Amino acid sequence: MKKYTGKSVYSGVAIGKVSVFKRREAEIRRVRIDDLDAEIARLEKAKKQSVRQLEKIYEKALKEVGESNAQIFRIHIMMIEDEDYNESLYNIIVNQSVNAEYAVTVTSDNFIAMFGAMEDAYMKARAADVKDISNRIINNLIPDCGVNEAFDENVIICADDLAPSETVLLDRDKVLGFVTAFGSSNSHTAILARNMNIPAIIGAGEDFLREIADGEQA
Repeated sequence: MKKYTGKSVYSGVAIGKVSVFKRREAEIRRVRIDDLDAEIARLEKAKKQSVRQLEKIYEKALKEVGESNAQIFRIHIMMIEDEDYNESLYNIIVNQSVNAEYAVTVTSDNFIAMFGAMEDAYMKARAADVKDISNRIINNLIPDCGVNEAFDENVIICADDLAPSETVLLDRDKVLGFVTAFGSSNSHTAILARNMNIPAIIGAGEDFLREIADGEQA
């Protein structure tokens, strides 16, 4: 029997089959764009769609985890409209004549690195929020990528990490618990797990995710 150790963010016991969390991730390439106005309009459309999705997630979270925890998604909406974030997006598109998804990827990487370099644990954990909103915008720019999860039975989710929006959208009737290879106890994902009463362990390590497989008993 394999054993892995991580940090509990919500205590409890879950016994069931493993489901490895799957995302359809697009390969982001740098593409030269001639019609920059059209590309900016494409980005704006994806951002507006992202805000509408987050408003629906906020309403779901409001019912499940209460107003104070649902505010995470109000903050995500504000982050999409953040002046520095958007200035970076538009500058990259206009100055480099490149596609919107490439601009979002570069901006996201830069902001994640900035938060990751901070000493404050809370601010360091905000890198996950930047990644979450950026992935959402990219998913709306490239409709074929994103999360593809449906469960026919009760499962324990195993993932590299879970974004806050991915966590709150988990089917609580089917998800017994989750384990992630990475993550922080200060992350919004950890906070949501505690408030959703989902047994959860974070930081189980890279080996865990390489060795675990769908259908294994855990």
